Amino acid sequence: MKLLLINGAWTETSHALANINPSDTDDVIDTYAQAGTSETEAAIAAAADAFADWSHSPVQQRHDVLKFIGDELMQRKDEIGHLLAREEGKILPEAIAEAERAARIFDFFAGEALRLGGETLPSSRPGVGVELMREPVGPVGIITPWNFPIAIPAWKVAPALCYGNSVILKPAELVPASAWAMAEIISRSGLPDGVFNLVMGPGRVVGAAMLEAPAIRALTFTGSVGTGQIVAEACLRHRRKMQLEMGGKNPLVVLNDADLDIATDAALNGAFFSTGQRCTASSRLIIEEGVHNRFVEMLTEKTRALRVGPALDAASQMGPVVDQTQLDQDVGFIDSARKDGANLRAGGALVKCATPGFYLEPTLFTDTSPAMRINRDEVFGPVATTIRARDYDHALDLANDTEFGLTAGICTTSLKHATHFKRHAQAGMVMVNLPTAGVDYHVPFGGTKGSSFGPREQGSYAAEFFTTVKTAYTAA
Repeated sequence: MKLLLINGAWTETSHALANINPSDTDDVIDTYAQAGTSETEAAIAAAADAFADWSHSPVQQRHDVLKFIGDELMQRKDEIGHLLAREEGKILPEAIAEAERAARIFDFFAGEALRLGGETLPSSRPGVGVELMREPVGPVGIITPWNFPIAIPAWKVAPALCYGNSVILKPAELVPASAWAMAEIISRSGLPDGVFNLVMGPGRVVGAAMLEAPAIRALTFTGSVGTGQIVAEACLRHRRKMQLEMGGKNPLVVLNDADLDIATDAALNGAFFSTGQRCTASSRLIIEEGVHNRFVEMLTEKTRALRVGPALDAASQMGPVVDQTQLDQDVGFIDSARKDGANLRAGGALVKCATPGFYLEPTLFTDTSPAMRINRDEVFGPVATTIRARDYDHALDLANDTEFGLTAGICTTSLKHATHFKRHAQAGMVMVNLPTAGVDYHVPFGGTKGSSFGPREQGSYAAEFFTTVKTAYTAA
């Protein structure tokens, strides 16, 4: 059984949960200790006690800790990627790439630790100097989702530690293995006891205790809209800093002048890679009338050709859905689209493989309208739709017709339309002739409208959340 990490000690509990492989439900990866309220409170207290010293730690110490973690993650990316594929269902190349991304995130913030700076300004008063400096916010609660079980914990934990905060990490109950592997490396990195704590367990227990803990001064969350609203309300009650990432219903616009090979490849990648279980997935394909039918024929052929299978099978191009609950949700959306009159062009059925798992065909609907449920709510699975657009202006209106605003893409050879779209698409990230999914680790990540709230994640912009600004005046 894998244990919790609290105040530098591996801690056993009375309950454990089996981690099941979605590619082979007969495969139990391991059992993972489940924290209760008392263990969660102990982890929070440890982080609070450790914060004072860590917040004043030398930058070289922070660099060395983060560099150690990043180096070992990189050395073990194949091993950890294999573990990730088993527990989450990504095909092995995607899983290894995610482990490598986690390593690069820690390496990036190891460098950032040596670049901590401030600003000196002249005062409006003679004989007075002004300094602006960034300080850590305090113990940080981190709640992460199941779809990127090591990359998302990494891009929250690494900057938190870089800027001098202590951490309480609660990974998704469904995928503890990758976060545990990262935590085990962190436990050997030279980080002082209590600075990093791992508490695995259900959100209704562990998450609830974190939300109501006054000692947690900032909380960063990635997950569903409904849970995000609960997190926001609790953070407001406790007057703590919050950062919320809550999903998307991302459009990919294809104009008449687009290179359709590029466009269909971008749609295929964005909609179905990682089994469509990405908040940046291209779930709404908005196609200008002149190329709609040709685009649909090309994408249908490519979608039907995708090979669905076990994550560790080298022939698989798309793995399973993560669990039965998610599979049921995906099937429910497919049934809803059929009832609403959408035209099923590809997929829509369960898949039988050599091993028992949660396999679903990549699914494409055409002839859909913006009002259909399939075009309003986030599916979070391998399901995409097409919507006809009369012209560019209509396509832009359709793209922005959503409560979400994470990513938006356009495929076009027109500099005029690409430039206009980058400015007028209501999204935090915009792609031109690229899939809507797939972002770099060293630049800001986040959206607008219902997708995100609070400062951006990743890159140097992470400092906006994980630090607070102090202004100091000095008389000459």
